[in-house]
Amino acid sequence: MATARAKRKQFRTYRKGAPGQSPGTLIIDVDAPRPALHVIAYDQRELVERDVSALDEIPPLLAAFPVVWLNIDGFGDLTVLRRLGEMFNLHRLALEDVVSVHQRPKAEAYGELLFTVLPMPSSTEPLTTEQVSLFLGRSFVLTFQEEERPGDVFSPVRDRLRRGVGTLRSAGPGYLAYALVDALIDSYFPVLEGFGERLEALEEEVLTSGDASSVRRIHAARHDLLALRRAVWPLREVLTEIQRQDNSPFDAETRLHLRDCHDHVVQILDFVETYREVVSGLLEIYMTSVSNRMNEIMKVLTIISTLFMPLSFIAGVYGMNFDRETSPWNMPELGWYLGYPLALGLMLGVALALLAFFRHRKWL
Repeated sequence: MATARAKRKQFRTYRKGAPGQSPGTLIIDVDAPRPALHVIAYDQRELVERDVSALDEIPPLLAAFPVVWLNIDGFGDLTVLRRLGEMFNLHRLALEDVVSVHQRPKAEAYGELLFTVLPMPSSTEPLTTEQVSLFLGRSFVLTFQEEERPGDVFSPVRDRLRRGVGTLRSAGPGYLAYALVDALIDSYFPVLEGFGERLEALEEEVLTSGDASSVRRIHAARHDLLALRRAVWPLREVLTEIQRQDNSPFDAETRLHLRDCHDHVVQILDFVETYREVVSGLLEIYMTSVSNRMNEIMKVLTIISTLFMPLSFIAGVYGMNFDRETSPWNMPELGWYLGYPLALGLMLGVALALLAFFRHRKWL
């Protein structure tokens, strides 16, 4: 039942609210979890990481550290979202896109702020994606996720910050935003690896003993690949738009890294298109195998019918009720001492002759 609901969501049309409402109106889902805030503030020498229980804890960190990363999981409190919008000067239209999930991936500039919407894979079978919204400012990065879960795709970035590995601690918020985008894009590769194994198992199943359940699994893989393509395809435009921003918060070195992210997206799309062709091929193989099995069944039935046609003729002839005493021509063999065995032998001989003929013509 849960799988069916997840598939129906792929084709559902989402809208932000009632038609004609004021732009920038924040409408939250009543079932959305309350926001869970986690902050990491750092420089080259020091790092502060903690869960935020009150929004008043954030301004001192903004004043004390050159980079502050605030991650928000859940949109269930409208007051918190509005206060965050006021604190970081977030545009109302951008906040509306944050809470209105299932947005198309995009990148927009609001003054010095860069706002991006990115899809993140949250489960593999059936494939579902979660919207991640990212704000990049001159001294901060905000990330919004739909719900809190242990070990999200940003965990490697947090580990690198804690250990001070690489240039992440010494770089600005632009490099942090790149690292987050890169981690999100890289999270698609395990999904693709799982798809590869899934398609190999499907291929083996179709070639050996494919049945109706195989068709359902093929169509499920086809729907998942469609959802994956719909999520990844716009990422190319997003990364291109980020690099072409006139007032970009990314320096020249970080833009080079973003080009590498763009290459990864193109590679992901190549895998997706290849897998879609494989799925189409599996469906054709299944239909061909079903047709071949049907042809084999029809051939066997036809051979059986052909064998019994002369046997039925012989049985029909000797089943006619002619009076033997009226004429010597009225089936005299019915009076033979070995008439019955000879009739059976005749039938057996005809059947063997037909089988030999079929084998000679390579119909068997």
